[in-house]
Amino acid sequence: MFRATLKSLLARKVRLILSGLAVVLGVMFVSGAFVLTDTLGRSFDAVFADAYEGVDVNVAGKPKIDVGETEGMQVAPPVPAATLDKVRAVPGVAEATGVVGVDGARLIGSNGKVVASFGPPQLGENWTGENDLVQLREGRAPQSDDEIVVNKALAAAGKVKVGDRVGVLTLQPKQEFTIVGVFGYSGGRDSIGGANEIMFTTPVAQRLMLGAPDTFSNISITAADGVSDAALRDAVAAAVGADFEVKTGAQLSEDAAAGMKEALSFFNRILLGFAAVALLVGTFLILNTFSIIVAQRTRELALMRAVGASGRQIIGSVVLEAVAVGLVASVLGLGAGIGIGALLAYLFSTFAGGLSLAGVGVPLSAVIGAFGVGLVITVVAALLPALRASRIPPIAAMQDVATPDRPLTKVTVAGAIVTAVGGTLLALGLTGNAGGNTLATILGGVLFAFIGVALLTPLISRPVVSLLGAVFAWSVPGRLGRLNSGRNPRRTAITAAALMVGIALVTGVTVILDSAKSSIGGLAQDSLKAELVIAGAQSGPRPPSFDPAVLEKVAAIPGVRLADGEYGDMAMVGGERTWVAASSDVAAVRQIFGAEPTAGDIDRLAPDGMLVSSDTATARGLSVGSKVPVQTSRGEARTYTVTGIYASSQLTNPVVLPAEAARGFAIPQPIQGFVQLAPGTRVADVQPQIEALLADSPEVSVADREAFVEQQTGQLDGLLTMIQILLALAIVIAVLGIVNTLALSVLERTRELGLLRAIGLRRAQTMRMITVEAVVISVFGALLGVVVGAGLGAAVVEALRDEGITDLVLPWTQMGIFLGLAAIVGVVAAALPAVRAARINVLGAIAHD
Repeated sequence: MFRATLKSLLARKVRLILSGLAVVLGVMFVSGAFVLTDTLGRSFDAVFADAYEGVDVNVAGKPKIDVGETEGMQVAPPVPAATLDKVRAVPGVAEATGVVGVDGARLIGSNGKVVASFGPPQLGENWTGENDLVQLREGRAPQSDDEIVVNKALAAAGKVKVGDRVGVLTLQPKQEFTIVGVFGYSGGRDSIGGANEIMFTTPVAQRLMLGAPDTFSNISITAADGVSDAALRDAVAAAVGADFEVKTGAQLSEDAAAGMKEALSFFNRILLGFAAVALLVGTFLILNTFSIIVAQRTRELALMRAVGASGRQIIGSVVLEAVAVGLVASVLGLGAGIGIGALLAYLFSTFAGGLSLAGVGVPLSAVIGAFGVGLVITVVAALLPALRASRIPPIAAMQDVATPDRPLTKVTVAGAIVTAVGGTLLALGLTGNAGGNTLATILGGVLFAFIGVALLTPLISRPVVSLLGAVFAWSVPGRLGRLNSGRNPRRTAITAAALMVGIALVTGVTVILDSAKSSIGGLAQDSLKAELVIAGAQSGPRPPSFDPAVLEKVAAIPGVRLADGEYGDMAMVGGERTWVAASSDVAAVRQIFGAEPTAGDIDRLAPDGMLVSSDTATARGLSVGSKVPVQTSRGEARTYTVTGIYASSQLTNPVVLPAEAARGFAIPQPIQGFVQLAPGTRVADVQPQIEALLADSPEVSVADREAFVEQQTGQLDGLLTMIQILLALAIVIAVLGIVNTLALSVLERTRELGLLRAIGLRRAQTMRMITVEAVVISVFGALLGVVVGAGLGAAVVEALRDEGITDLVLPWTQMGIFLGLAAIVGVVAAALPAVRAARINVLGAIAHD
């Protein structure tokens, strides 16, 4: 039986290779995700080990606010110089150095624009001299207040050199400095981890990066000979007290690397998600392939049963073929995944500013994932056809037709149940009733919904396919192709379902993002009463900011009615983390954002007053006169009194503090500005004047309301493009499924095709017949995908109505394009099977058994 299985497998190697390609692509994503995160993880381990190489113990302030990676900048309070004196007096300290090193120093390059960084920090530091790690490459150390040195990577990115006069943005507006030196790192490195670094004299670094003299961001300590890092850490911690974090260099390295790895896990989940989609589509392909092969081998399997093979041996034979396909696909997928992981790691390192990559490794998780997923998916997909094969009676060996259509009752009932389960899970997840497992519930609902629709597809395939095929019924090949596509509803349904998954996901995501864009645009048009907006595109944890002095000059421009600067920060409000805003002109809450008062006065704000939205007031039980403690990132804790409550909207912040409070924000500069013009004033007359005032704030620009909305929603377009590219993989697998189905169908109908050719069907007509069959199946799958995707997208939009997505936009143009592309996909998929059908030897085909 084993030898017979191997011969059968080799006889169908081309067909099985096609189905195995689906598993290869899915496994590639799985293994590639693990290779990518392992390579980058080890790379960051090395980076932070180098960064803290000369640090035995470190002292830093404890952050007042815990800020997440996507919520803004984490700010730790500065360490007073007096603490440095305490540390130096601790027994076992060989050397203690006060260090200033804070993210947020941005160099203005030779082109007049800020040198951007997509991920690595932009550090403003104090020059503490050369050592084993830091080495001057050109020039000298900074000596006066207007001198700086920069690392080689930043000098290259900004196209600046020693002697150049450059602008630098920090906690304060643009200031001019002369570059007097360029430094690098041991081993010929131009940076560590791609960071851009600007080093000032210590007093200037303290003023610009910490906002306070005689302070440091941390203290770097070297242990005396014979003193362990752990012992010194404990001694220093006892000396400085509980207000500071004291860690060894090894702990700092581990913590920093762990933070980066946590961020990398996001990309890992994305890749694994697309791998799951690819494998789901691949499951349909493999199921169909083995179903057709079992159907074609009915007589062969019946003969095996007749000569003594048991049902268990038949199942083993089919499963063995699946295991062979899974093993080969897993090996190829693992190899492709290693290549993809290495390529993505290289692109990440280049994009992140030259991260030094560790050698590409293959973690055990990648190997286990590759073979586990590849084998499980293939065997599970082949299990149903194997069970079907085991039930073939020996008498079937004497029948010419042994694959009669079976009733669709059971599969229809199963499809209805699975679809209902999927709908229930989606409803629970989208309405927030998933008990803390919202994402898993929604993903489970989508999975069950797809499987349920796939099970229901045979019920509707025959009438829908017949209707679609009517377009081609004007010719004999067209009518034959139409009949062929509907002759086996199960086979057609599974083939179409593979294409449905990819099209449905693309359509659903398009519906959601287009609806979000429309809602944002509509909200801005209806509620934002500012003709001009000052803002910039955020590329990291720090949003672009500008000099607050600009606002006074803007307000003085003829025709400007109101100029408001908006500050923002994450703060502890009444013991809860909350996003707070400060406004340079509190009247903007009503005049620009259209918020109406529900209690108190919202047109003015005392230094100890605060405004809250009605939703916040209701949730926290606040009213006019309530006392609320507030802790900002840099400031001291302070109690404010609620003096006004305004109606909540999507444009208003939950809490508004006085402008003076912004001094304690992580970024004490406005991050957005809103300009309202007097009636009759033209935007074109005012906008150039504001642009001139922003010459020293190159991170931001001024745009009219429509351009601002396009800028804000442009990121959604980029996200949609990325998703469409990744989901194209699922569509590629679906095309392979159509090719495979048609190829097996042509082989199955060899005698039929020979008879058609014998009675006059020409080669070209034969090719057209196969092409029509492919186009009908492909368009049917795309039509299913468009309908299911639009339905899922509409459900998500409805669930997000309270989050501000109020417009439902169905992308009719894109859906039409999807259907048109599906027809093209059908033509492409039919090419090889059609050529093979046309080349069939007529006499040999007629005699084919």
